[in-house]
Amino acid sequence: MDLRVVGPGPSDPFLGARDLFETERELHRPVTVEIVEDPDERTRVSHTDERHRLTISQQAATSAMARELALHEFAHMHHYERDHPSHTQSIKEVIFLALTGRTVEKRKLTHVYQIANHMKDIYADDIWLSVAPADKLVDFLESSLASALADHPPEQFAWGRMEPTPADGTDAVDTPAADRPPRHTSVADPEITAVNAAFALGLVERHNLVDERHRLYDLAHAAAADAPEIDLQRFKQRFRSLAADPDESEYRKTLVDATRAYAGGQGPAAD
Repeated sequence: MDLRVVGPGPSDPFLGARDLFETERELHRPVTVEIVEDPDERTRVSHTDERHRLTISQQAATSAMARELALHEFAHMHHYERDHPSHTQSIKEVIFLALTGRTVEKRKLTHVYQIANHMKDIYADDIWLSVAPADKLVDFLESSLASALADHPPEQFAWGRMEPTPADGTDAVDTPAADRPPRHTSVADPEITAVNAAFALGLVERHNLVDERHRLYDLAHAAAADAPEIDLQRFKQRFRSLAADPDESEYRKTLVDATRAYAGGQGPAAD
């Protein structure tokens, strides 16, 4: 991997992540990591036909999770280069297929983007968890869910982001402008918090990271109790059982089904 790190921060976490990543996968396009001083800068990735760019705050780049964060984002880049359906599927198309003819709350449409991000993260984590320990990831999921249950500003739960962000569903991996939802900020919404809990459980079970005595399960059940409309077990299974290598049609159907299950709405569905 051709990797260049610029800005006021350390290069070691990113070089170490590169070396680990290359034991299993490779990136064909060069990567620039830009470290910026602004602590409010979101971790984000952009792509061109020539290269990838990871922009990250100095605070995140010097955190204990910097290496794992870089691995996670390299995995997203890998899927992007290979046109993985989770990274190419238009979310607007999914919403049209799933919900045309239905009346749906705006907040739920916004949350569909977050559900799609969860699925992308599952596929990214499938790659990097084969080369690095998951302890820090599990701790992050636990603290994020506990924070949401305490009604702090919601974690986006695209887990690599180091700081709480607005619940706008914006993708960390280069969402086209036409696919971005309107921005709004709120305290933790019980329904999407329950889906976030299902994501956390689905991920850790997919990779056998914890047993059922782990605190994540208690937190998830608390989230489910606050949102009885959400079938925690069903959403957990959706994330846990995502096909390893779906084709475009299979992935689109999976996301359409999840969208209908979450957003619901009144009126006939568009089939």
